[in-house]
Amino acid sequence: MKQVIRQAFLLTIGWLCVGLGVIGIFLPLLPTTPFLLLASACFMRGSPRLSRWLHQHQHFGPILQNWHQHRAVSRLVKRRANITMVLSFLLSIYLVPLLWHKVMLVCMATVLLIWFNRLPVMEPPRVSPGSGQTE
Repeated sequence: MKQVIRQAFLLTIGWLCVGLGVIGIFLPLLPTTPFLLLASACFMRGSPRLSRWLHQHQHFGPILQNWHQHRAVSRLVKRRANITMVLSFLLSIYLVPLLWHKVMLVCMATVLLIWFNRLPVMEPPRVSPGSGQTE
């Protein structure tokens, strides 16, 4: 019974993250990659079939493979993530009333941006249209 509940929970969280990742493709303030990584982790533990589907997906697969194989992100992902982080932290800093909250947010943003920008950049392999073969 515990296993069924655990699997249902992982699949629910996984699908929620896939949905948020898809929305993040179109909304500039919602990052795609972290949600796909979380969905991948949930599917790996909850459904090998869904994990394979996600990793073989035409659009999501290269992002995940790049991270899992090289612990790297593409330039496009890095640029979008930097813009998203800066804008969201600036909005948060603007909205919070207390000075110490603002200082804390600046410190958190600084640490996060330094960590993220130290990740290696590696472009995922391109897939030839119609062939399914990488170039």
